[in-house]
Amino acid sequence: MTLLHTVLAFLVALAILVVVHELGHYWVARWCGVKVLRFSVGMGKIIWSRRFGPDQTEWAISMLPFGGYVKMLDAREQDISKLPESDLKREFTRQPVGKRMAIVAAGPLANFILAIVVFAGLYTHGMPEPAALLRAVPEATPAHAAGLRGGERITAVNGEAVDGWTELRWKIMQAALDKAPAQLDVVRRENGGERTDVVTLGFGSLAPEDLEGDFLGKLGLDLARPPAVLGRLAEDGPAAQAGLREGDRILRIAGEPVMDGLAFVERIRSAPGRSLRIEGMRGDQPIDVSVTPESVAAKGQTIGRIRAEVALAPEMVVARDSIGEATVKAVRKTWDTSVLTLKMLGKMLAGEVSWKNVTGPITIADYAGQTARVGWISYLTFIAFISISLGVMNLLPIPVLDGGLLLYYSLELLTGRALPERIGEMAQRAGVGILMTLMAVAVFNDIMRLMS
Repeated sequence: MTLLHTVLAFLVALAILVVVHELGHYWVARWCGVKVLRFSVGMGKIIWSRRFGPDQTEWAISMLPFGGYVKMLDAREQDISKLPESDLKREFTRQPVGKRMAIVAAGPLANFILAIVVFAGLYTHGMPEPAALLRAVPEATPAHAAGLRGGERITAVNGEAVDGWTELRWKIMQAALDKAPAQLDVVRRENGGERTDVVTLGFGSLAPEDLEGDFLGKLGLDLARPPAVLGRLAEDGPAAQAGLREGDRILRIAGEPVMDGLAFVERIRSAPGRSLRIEGMRGDQPIDVSVTPESVAAKGQTIGRIRAEVALAPEMVVARDSIGEATVKAVRKTWDTSVLTLKMLGKMLAGEVSWKNVTGPITIADYAGQTARVGWISYLTFIAFISISLGVMNLLPIPVLDGGLLLYYSLELLTGRALPERIGEMAQRAGVGILMTLMAVAVFNDIMRLMS
């Protein structure tokens, strides 16, 4: 069922992105007076079709669900010698170069508009996310060197306010890619009050490969968790048998301080079958017991378990904006994401960032399934980010992509004549080779992620 759920979530997201992209081409082609012969969702053999509209455009669903296309009246693909003059005027290659560029650019533009609409809707509705509250900061990390110790709430990065952990991560990554220190506005609790400081977080020790995965953790920044307080206990479980009770607050295990609930869980999991001395407080009374976690097989390894609930959910915040503020914020988010994507690509080409960051359909499908299981807000956020990536990738100046066609037409606009057909064919073959190479790298990375 999990696999089916993942596949369905991926196909739904893909269908939305493809339909929106191709509708961009379709509507602008119609607006420019070009005759559209077919609108297909999917590639390959057509399995269903109907004709609608004054031009009797064929709306089709094709066998292969990866992609889609808009087929226009085009002299390069059809014999137009017997067509009436009214149709010849609507042939694609006979349009001014400006109109052709608008039609080609409309697909990626539609993806950006989709992302803006989705983000604006989510910002208006309100997006719950973890607060930008820090867990205890390990020594010998950039965050510790900057003066952060844990418990601080970060309210801004380089003068820009942050509402939660996701935005904090995003802005720090932007600063890291720019190789510029991040100025963090932090609120510290002291003597029953609060004090605001500004600290400088440097990235000198951050290697290019550190930008992969949990790069905030490598800086020493982690999400604050609730204290280690026990919830419900199984009556026959190790915790209850040892004398622990609901509401007990755990302070130390084997003499070592317990930072929070997550640290407690990790410590228990790492000690299957080993007796542990646990110290804590029950109300205002100290407790001191010994617990032996039972051994449990999980994902190919043996872990410890005491069968007691421990709250791990971080403090959450919900930021809501007016429609106007949400729209401005959505436009900025879409722009920043596009710029960051291009920066990452540039750093990959320069060898400053690993090509392991290139993801393929397997990883994207996995993320689709994961976000769909979390909830509709996470799923829509995923769709918005993938829509931006699709828009950016399609604008790259690679032949066979929209960006490659825009490059051709830009040269035509500058020189006053179309690119020679032979050069165009050679460029198309080169473009296919580049795309196949990128796809091979992406699929290889996907398989390596699955294996690890």
